[in-house]
Amino acid sequence: MTDTRLPRTTPTTARTRTRAGAGLLLAGALLTGCGAQPGDIPLSEIRAESPSPTPTPTPAAEAAASPGVIGAAVAATPTAPPARNGLIASRVTPSTERDTGAILSTGPDGTGEHPLTQPPNGARDDNPSWSPDGATLAFDRTGTDAARVWLTTATGEESHQVGPLCSVGAPDCVNEAESHPAFSPDGRRLAFNRTWGAGDPETGQVQYSDLYLMSPDGTDVQRLTFLTNDKPYSGEVTSPSWSPDGKQLVFEYRTSATGQPADGRALFSVAADGTGLHQLTPWELRAGGRAGWSPDGGRIVFTTFPAGPDLTPGGGIYTMHADGSAIEALTPGPSDLSYGPASYSPDGRSIVFTQAAGTGTSSDLYVMQPDGGSPTRLTDTPERSESRPSWGTAAAPQG
Repeated sequence: MTDTRLPRTTPTTARTRTRAGAGLLLAGALLTGCGAQPGDIPLSEIRAESPSPTPTPTPAAEAAASPGVIGAAVAATPTAPPARNGLIASRVTPSTERDTGAILSTGPDGTGEHPLTQPPNGARDDNPSWSPDGATLAFDRTGTDAARVWLTTATGEESHQVGPLCSVGAPDCVNEAESHPAFSPDGRRLAFNRTWGAGDPETGQVQYSDLYLMSPDGTDVQRLTFLTNDKPYSGEVTSPSWSPDGKQLVFEYRTSATGQPADGRALFSVAADGTGLHQLTPWELRAGGRAGWSPDGGRIVFTTFPAGPDLTPGGGIYTMHADGSAIEALTPGPSDLSYGPASYSPDGRSIVFTQAAGTGTSSDLYVMQPDGGSPTRLTDTPERSESRPSWGTAAAPQG
């Protein structure tokens, strides 16, 4: 479908550690070439030609709990030479206020802080994602409106909203929001989460949530997943991350109180054409947030989250192969620390992540080796929290 747009309505709405390996347990089709003109077909009504089967977990995701590393090693095929380690973008919020925040960048050594976004009062910028050339940063903005995708430059100039994807008056745009953008490796597409539909007055859950693709200018909108198509209020499909070759994506499916299972979190993968939906991690692991691919495509770094509010102590950072096998813990467990999403450096030799001492404390940026060794603190800002880092290739601003 080319340049499909929807009518839009106003929305209603430091650690010191030793290496630890801990073994743990472990639809849809892309709409293409429909020939419709902008606004002809509401995106929520686009359906796969045949019903999508329930995703089948990979063998690794079904393995029984046992000590050590899960699964056999799978050789990786390098997709590109090492890239330059440039700026790290992250969301920064005051320690006492989680509903606001802006995107800042810092150098790979934690110095040279530079603001990239300036949200209006009452708004929050979040979920940064660098373009492959480091020239552009995608993020979402929430607060003055429902979540929308925005773009800015590596210096924070010329920020603008992508779209809008909805126009006034369409039923398909009730409570419609777009968030968690992620640039494809060729820079030609953005994957993002889209939610829409009636809200549940008791839980606040919106009817539908799935992944979509679009061009960075907001055209050529295509639906990628159909996980909630026949299961309204079942959960949120979010936080996409592209493989380095652009052939598949990993994303989080976070189920609602009425989902199956209730209040679960797991990582899934899907091909860039919407086929091959697989569950990568078991619900018991509670993996979530945006996962990060190593530059050679050989491993995926991800974070686990215990049940409870954000920054609840526990969980950890892990890696696995792209098929969900060989899950390996990079952080010690059990732990009284809490962790946020992690990102590989462009050269693949480091991982950046966030860590906090627990609920109600600030989180800072840390780096470690890909095997979890040599953790190093990058920032020390008790008055605020850094989260959701994205490590790109952009050079630090001059002057």
